[in-house]
Amino acid sequence: MAEPIRVGVIGAGHLGRHHARILGTLEGATLAAVADTQRTRAVEAASAAGAAVFADYRELLDAADTVDAVVVAVPTELHHQVATAFLERGVAALVEKPMARTLEEADGLIAAARASGATLAVGQTERYNPAVAAVMPLVTSPRFIEVHRLGVFPDRSLDIDVVFDLMIHDLDVIASLVKSPVTSIEAVGVPVLTEKFDIANARLRFASGCIANLTASRISRDRVRKIRFFQPDAYISIDYAAQEVEGWRLVRGDGARPAIQGGALPVQKDEPLRRELADFVGAVRDKCRPLVDGEAGRAALELATRIAEKMESV
Repeated sequence: MAEPIRVGVIGAGHLGRHHARILGTLEGATLAAVADTQRTRAVEAASAAGAAVFADYRELLDAADTVDAVVVAVPTELHHQVATAFLERGVAALVEKPMARTLEEADGLIAAARASGATLAVGQTERYNPAVAAVMPLVTSPRFIEVHRLGVFPDRSLDIDVVFDLMIHDLDVIASLVKSPVTSIEAVGVPVLTEKFDIANARLRFASGCIANLTASRISRDRVRKIRFFQPDAYISIDYAAQEVEGWRLVRGDGARPAIQGGALPVQKDEPLRRELADFVGAVRDKCRPLVDGEAGRAALELATRIAEKMESV
């Protein structure tokens, strides 16, 4: 049996605590350290696994030989600074989404990983949703995609627009399925409760002819996470939160009237974040590419940036 991958979690806030929880029991990994400027949070996240506690990522960096990989779950403005420090030392990094504030910072992370040979993964968690995995082979020629990602007002991630906070999940999923350049974007955003855009709608046209209409909101009363794909003779719907999939298709017989077949499709439910961490740990151990690598994270960030720029120009 290979030695478990020793992982440190940097940032013990909402997401960091969940990373630490899962890593404490994940096969093939061990939670070796937790770093947070609020020591109480770090201690709470580290306690179950008996992990070492550090007051700052720099302290962990000075003891970098105690970890093989890190999860960077600090505010977005610090992603580049923190992750680069570890990547340059050859320590693998899983960086929460969005991977950086700008495309230049994202390019810097990719370059640092390439130079040292360290694994770089990006936390686009919906790509690890079992419901998304179930439809990947079925979405072959989408012509229209409709997305609704709505949530109640949060107490975190208010330093970024809703496009980078919520919509970017769906941009990553769509980019992985459509595999065609975006030729035009229409977008509008409204800063309702903060100085950032709290609700946004974007309409993307791809070179393939596919059109995607996305709505993201963090000021809704209800929580909705749904995406629908329409393609010739088929309709596929995903409820991300419930991890449920429906598929319908038109079956044409020899001279007979076409029949509609379909219904609920089987999904082996699991926690997407656990699958994400397992993929990251496996990529570090086997020295292979994670499902969502730096280039994929950058592609989602590029689309989100183009949408944000379009909203700001309206």
